[in-house]
Amino acid sequence: MNEAHLRLSILIVGGGASGVLLAAHLLRSAADIRVTLVEKRPSLGRGVAYSTRQLDHVLNVAAPGMSAFADDPDHFWRWLRDRQLVTEAERFVFVPRRHYGSYLADVLAEVEAATPGRLHIVHDECIDILTTGAGVEARLKGGASLMAHVAVLAVGHETNPARAKGIAVRVGSEADTPLDPDVPVLLLGSGLSMVDAWLSLAEAQHRGPITVVSRHGLLPRAHRQVTPIPLEAADVPFGTELHYFTAWFRDLLEEAAARGEDWRSVVDALRPFNQRIWQNWSLGARRRFLSHVRPFWNIHRHRLPPDLHARLEQAVGAGQVRLVAGTYLDIERRGDKVRATVRRKGAGNLTFFDVVRVYDCGGISVDVEQSSNPTVRALLARGDIRPDPLHIGLEVDAECRTIDRYGSPSDRLLAVGPLTRGTFFEIEAIPDIRVQCVDLAKRVLSEAAARAYG
Repeated sequence: MNEAHLRLSILIVGGGASGVLLAAHLLRSAADIRVTLVEKRPSLGRGVAYSTRQLDHVLNVAAPGMSAFADDPDHFWRWLRDRQLVTEAERFVFVPRRHYGSYLADVLAEVEAATPGRLHIVHDECIDILTTGAGVEARLKGGASLMAHVAVLAVGHETNPARAKGIAVRVGSEADTPLDPDVPVLLLGSGLSMVDAWLSLAEAQHRGPITVVSRHGLLPRAHRQVTPIPLEAADVPFGTELHYFTAWFRDLLEEAAARGEDWRSVVDALRPFNQRIWQNWSLGARRRFLSHVRPFWNIHRHRLPPDLHARLEQAVGAGQVRLVAGTYLDIERRGDKVRATVRRKGAGNLTFFDVVRVYDCGGISVDVEQSSNPTVRALLARGDIRPDPLHIGLEVDAECRTIDRYGSPSDRLLAVGPLTRGTFFEIEAIPDIRVQCVDLAKRVLSEAAARAYG
């Protein structure tokens, strides 16, 4: 068996954050491999989150926590400092997301330069992946096919089409045309996507009233520089029912408050165990968490930079932004305006909002069967992959192997990043994705070596 035949070929579908991080970790190894990265966009590392050009759209994790490499935690910080984008004193800083997209592109370029000939970038759209006797075949929209031993789905976040009968629009889309700055607008959702929409309106110097409707009417909380409380795995009640776990967590918060500690120290202390907590819950507990607890968890877990949070609170206090807890029911056009129907939380009657534009800020898609990605659709239709039981991602095992319709894991077709949230849940932030990518890279290389030389 010659050296060329032994070379492991890995195909990564998706050149956003997840795909770039996986490619970088694979190429950092000393193994003789070839990595092919397929991305339809002209630039790499951008994806949904990091393609924004607005400076106010910043990371919601401080810069020191955003290194591409967990074993080199200052890597991103040095990149920022070398480009004079931060000063040495600004460690607790939240930089524009577009900088992070540039950083990821540079990470890949540096690894490629250090390992010439091992990375192949294809700017095309993958439309299907077939499993063959020797590995996988990826079919591209342009008509070409790519062969590899292993394929990894790293398609990242995707956004559903805007809700509300096509009347609502997504911020930054082609339908988001310039507005009269004094007209009233309505935002559906109050999470981080809403914050992006509000910032875009603020940049356009919008003065009109902005009504934000969400189920609980809650805003993300603010970051603060804190130290996590000491917490060991033995302290965490893994595998208990949701009501027991939430009672334990409330007690932990109260004990910390009694010691004068910040609630953020408790939430952050739980982070290393979040995936294990999720995996040890029953399916019923996971479903109840998503329905009843997740909105409250999200506003404390996915926080805003302090200055951005203060600006938003000021806008709410001044009355320009109004929070409404309720359920959006319907929408209709009325001349040059739009009427939205909402049932307020706890109210029996309906409330009507007459506005000029409605923005859908519902965030990312949560039902993988509604995916707009052609590869995911093709694989689902053929039964080569299947949704997780909650339909918030693909079903994968703990080693990121996709599961087919018969319940069998695949050694040829893997997935990383947000697609795997059904198994890992907390797998949308860079600190979690980078760990998943380095673990997957080690497993793929180890299994390949075992097959070749075992």
